[in-house]
Amino acid sequence: VTAATTGTRDSKLNICMDAKHHKKEPGPEGQLYGQCVLWKENACCTANTSMEAHQDQSYLYNFNWDHCGVMPEKCKRHFIQDTCLYECSPNLGPWIDQADTSWRKERIRHVPLCREDCHQWWEDCQDAVTCKVNWHKGWNWTTG
Repeated sequence: VTAATTGTRDSKLNICMDAKHHKKEPGPEGQLYGQCVLWKENACCTANTSMEAHQDQSYLYNFNWDHCGVMPEKCKRHFIQDTCLYECSPNLGPWIDQADTSWRKERIRHVPLCREDCHQWWEDCQDAVTCKVNWHKGWNWTTG
């Protein structure tokens, strides 16, 4: 049996990140929800995580898609797909990077995006607004 089929850290594929909601090892999750169902045969997420990925106010990151007004559904679906990829895919190994935070030891960076997907995301979100330059840092969580 090779490292790629056993899911060891020596492999870049078939592994789960060391992060808050990820399983330790990828495996079947027949009850994945909505857009996350693509990974049901081999997932790093649980059914509950996949359901939470679709909520406007999710416990996953204590984040609300509508933080600066209602995000259009056609735009929101791209962010949900991105969340499903992050939480569920066992094939992000080439883009896993170390993170030193209280809630995750690893993250992904520089994951390629197909040109068609990028253009569609822009088309679907170009009229949406946000009140934050960078969603990854600088939030004031004191009020919840």
